[in-house]
Formats: sequence, C-alpha cells, structure tokens
Amino acid sequence: MAAAAPPAPLKPGVQPLRAGQGHSYFWRRLHSLSGIVPIGAFLVEHIVSNFETWNGPLAYGKQVLFLNSLPLVRILEWAFIFIPLAFHAGYGVYIAVRGRSNVNVYPWAGNWGYYAQRVTGIIALAYIIQHVWRQRFSGVDLPHNPGMAFHKVQVELHNPWMLAIYVIAMIATTWHFAYGIWLFAAKWGITPGNLARKRFGYVCAAVGIVLCFMGLVSIYAVVWKYPNAPVDAMPEQHSSLSLPTTHAIPTT
Repeated sequence: MAAAAPPAPLKPGVQPLRAGQGHSYFWRRLHSLSGIVPIGAFLVEHIVSNFETWNGPLAYGKQVLFLNSLPLVRILEWAFIFIPLAFHAGYGVYIAVRGRSNVNVYPWAGNWGYYAQRVTGIIALAYIIQHVWRQRFSGVDLPHNPGMAFHKVQVELHNPWMLAIYVIAMIATTWHFAYGIWLFAAKWGITPGNLARKRFGYVCAAVGIVLCFMGLVSIYAVVWKYPNAPVDAMPEQHSSLSLPTTHAIPTT
C-alpha cells in the first residue's frame, strides 16, 4: 500500500491577494488599501501636526485652529477618519481572530511580523479609542478652544501611567503602519521578489523610525520642554469664537 505523500513545505514570504476568493478578496483588498489611504495618510498628518508642540503651546494651538478651520471639516473627519478607521480596525480584529500564526513551526521574519502586526494593531486600537474619547469628545471642546489643546494633553500626560501608555502606543502604532506599508506593497505586487521586498523593508523601517521619533519628541515637548503651559495659549481666539453679543435696539 503506497504511503501518502507528505505535505509540501510552506514557502517563506507574503502571499499576494488573489481574485476568485469570494467576498473575502474584496474586503481584504479594501482593508489593505484603507490602512494606507486614508488612515495612514492621516497618521502621518497627525504626527506632523503634533510635532508643532516642539514650538510651544501657541504654535500647537494655531495648528489645531488651522485644522478645525478647514472647509467641511466635520464631514471630512467622519468620511476619511472615523468610518475608515472603524472598518480597518473591525476587519483587522476579524482577521486576527481567524488567522493562525505559525511562528513556532516556521520561525521566519515574515511570520513574526504577522504576529507582531496583530499585537500592535490591538494596542493601537485600544489606545485610539481612549485617545479619541478623552481628547475629542470629553472635557474641553478643542475645536472651539484650540488654545487649550496643549494644556489638555499636558494634564493627561502628568499621569505616569498615561505617559507610559502614550509611549508604548506611539511605538506600536508607527511599527504597525511601517510594516503595513511593506505588506501592502508585497500583497499588491508592487515589490515582486524577495530582493525588492528586502530593500523596500529598509525604506519602511526608516519611515517608521522617523515617525516614531517625531511622536516621542512631541511627547517630550509636552511633558518636559514646556512643563507649565498656560491653560489657554490663545485667549483672544476663545473670545472670538464665543457667541456674538446682542445689542439692544435704542428706543425713541
């Protein structure tokens, strides 16, 4: 009786996204794309904007004012940030729950990266939920009080536990994004072959390191460079955003 042929060994590398896999192909492709645009683009913008903390509370307040003065900013916020982020996070959790990492059997860098991508994604998701709630929807309304943005973050980072969470989340989020760029290029066929992927990996690593450095510098500026920031760095802006006073009509 002939023995069954042993299973073919798995090959290292990233499997490309292929059509013919039902709806899963479409949703995975959309999930991969949304991680770059618009979510990745927003992450870069967010880190660059937060880097203005290095120039002080006033500069940061002006940056917050500028962003909240964009036309249709609330529509843009929901259409290009909150909704895509909810989809990317939700489907990412679905993939993480159903996916099976084989780091113990096949200890390749790609498999460790697969595992780390899921872990950093969960960390980033947990951080983003609390960060958006605390900074956007609770406490001082920053869109109408941009000069208080620096102080609001500073008060939060005075808690050593929150400071540690911010640092860990910054490292996890930038790593997740940098490796996500590498995965995107591999899965979409932009970097065919191991050599192209290896070289592009250095580019992605550099992008992640630069973004992480900028994020950590922003945290340093809030906590240590300007330790006693004013509650409102733009009080005149706050008064201009208040409701206009009504003038009594003179009587004859």
